[in-house]
Amino acid sequence: MWIWLGLAALALIGELATGTFYLLLVALGLAAGGVAAWFGAALQWQMVACGVVLLAGLLVLRKTRVLKQRGLDAARNADVNLDIGQTVVVESWSDNGTARVWYRGAHWQAELARGQAPRAGEQIITEMRGSILVLTPKHTGGPA
Repeated sequence: MWIWLGLAALALIGELATGTFYLLLVALGLAAGGVAAWFGAALQWQMVACGVVLLAGLLVLRKTRVLKQRGLDAARNADVNLDIGQTVVVESWSDNGTARVWYRGAHWQAELARGQAPRAGEQIITEMRGSILVLTPKHTGGPA
């Protein structure tokens, strides 16, 4: 029993160091093996308890899509990149859909978002590709 629980504690320490959910599942499975050992189950049933809890936890994580949320596009996510959603002013667009804008105390290269018509005026930052701002015209609610 103590071996199972000791291994579970090591897996929890590893989980804290890495931040993945996989080692947490391993720790729960090892703890389940320890509980089975405490109830006096044979070694093969301890291993079955460990495997069943581990696989059940993995299925729960996949069903709730906790593991899929890591695939967020940081270039378009305002939670990751605080520039997304900010407003800049474009004086004029060049023929190739680029412009230079003043933002955060410096000049930045900007591109027009795909499918947008070039209009001078206020623009919203919708994406960042490296140091290039991708802009969408701000809709003022008035006639275009």
